[in-house]
Amino acid sequence: MVAKIAIMGRPNVGKSTLFNRLTGKRLALVHEKPGLTRDRREADAKIGSIKVQLVDTAGLEDPAKGTIEERMRGQTEAALAEADVLLFLIDARAGLVPADEAFAEMARTSGKPVILAANKCEGRATQSGLYEAFSLGMGDPFPISAEHGTGLGDLVDALEQASADHSECEGSQGDDEGEGADDSDRPMRVAIVGRPNAGKSTLVNAILGEERMITGPEAGITRDSIAVELSWKGRDIRLFDTAGLRRKAKVKAGPEYLSVGDALRAIQFAEVVVLLIDALVPFEKQDLQIASLVEREGRALVIAVNKWDLVSGKNERLKELQREIERLVPQVKGVHLIPVSAIKQNGLPALMDGVLDIYEIWNRRIPTAALNRWLYDAQERHPPPAVSGKRIRLRFMTQPNARPPTFIVFASRAEKLPESYRRFLVQGLRTKFELPAVPIRLTFRQGKNPYAPTRGRP
Repeated sequence: MVAKIAIMGRPNVGKSTLFNRLTGKRLALVHEKPGLTRDRREADAKIGSIKVQLVDTAGLEDPAKGTIEERMRGQTEAALAEADVLLFLIDARAGLVPADEAFAEMARTSGKPVILAANKCEGRATQSGLYEAFSLGMGDPFPISAEHGTGLGDLVDALEQASADHSECEGSQGDDEGEGADDSDRPMRVAIVGRPNAGKSTLVNAILGEERMITGPEAGITRDSIAVELSWKGRDIRLFDTAGLRRKAKVKAGPEYLSVGDALRAIQFAEVVVLLIDALVPFEKQDLQIASLVEREGRALVIAVNKWDLVSGKNERLKELQREIERLVPQVKGVHLIPVSAIKQNGLPALMDGVLDIYEIWNRRIPTAALNRWLYDAQERHPPPAVSGKRIRLRFMTQPNARPPTFIVFASRAEKLPESYRRFLVQGLRTKFELPAVPIRLTFRQGKNPYAPTRGRP
């Protein structure tokens, strides 16, 4: 097991900026507005020669009961309880405040190694704040600037030593094992997306069986796209909880704009996307736009209908929704429509089985011989229309890629083939080779069978 390092401190002291700097990636959202981070975010990193797991936490505050801030503090306290090493961050520019001293006492009483860093040490004006940090009784503070990347050498050395002391096995040290592994050895990436307040975080918590994400009646609680690991029927899965996607015209600049961008990136890098819709107000325009976006990005799509426990006449309602989705999203015909109740934890096995099933279809490859037999039969049943009295011949078909299934047809006068015939072939492929609910890419190229022997060649 690798050491887990939790970055803690008041809001807006630069925890997320330091998290990004140490991981070498822009994973956490950063904004001048305090309190942007809410859920705790975890990421693997290499500190010196030691593999560690870094945890970015929400700012420690003394919140009122029943507020989002109280739930944020609960997430931070959970991160501190699980951590092996605490990296306590203060703002040298602002100097020590009473909250720093209170939270430093919390870190000391945890009994875990604590490393103190004074951030925003860009100039001489911060020297007084740096000297004040000595009064916390945590040893010499490391003066750093997470934004500019200065002063990190000594801090990294201290983190490396503390991590090595708390590593439980030598396997957490050494070279990067597992890099370049096959896709089958990597976790399947699944993103849960939808409109605000559809129940995405509640669904993630239900799947994990723990309160990992902050939830509540307020819309827009989730801001970062948070990844969590789980295993389902022996398959490792990396599940992404994302911020709610509103209509573009309603997205405001600032934190919400960053959150939406993070959710869109989660869709682009996912392999399977679960679109969560509200059973009481299903298939609003924004739901359909998200489904179309997933199809354009070439991701496998599963639609989960949440709050199913509030629906009456369930069988009739499900049939009605299935007819409606076939009409509204014909480009992913046969999409899995799975009713769930995140708050009651109903329908979760069917949902996860649907994810595994659609992932297998998304990765499916079809033998070239089978494709060309089907192409010949399709032309016999329904020949391509003649253009200007000349027939279009479809000569050869192959599948160069999966993820999503991608096909190329070599044809004479390929540019003249009408769009209606292309749709006919796509639906035929979907039916014959059982490719429901995944995007199918079909392109046409001018020419003959590229594998046919030519004159003068064997």
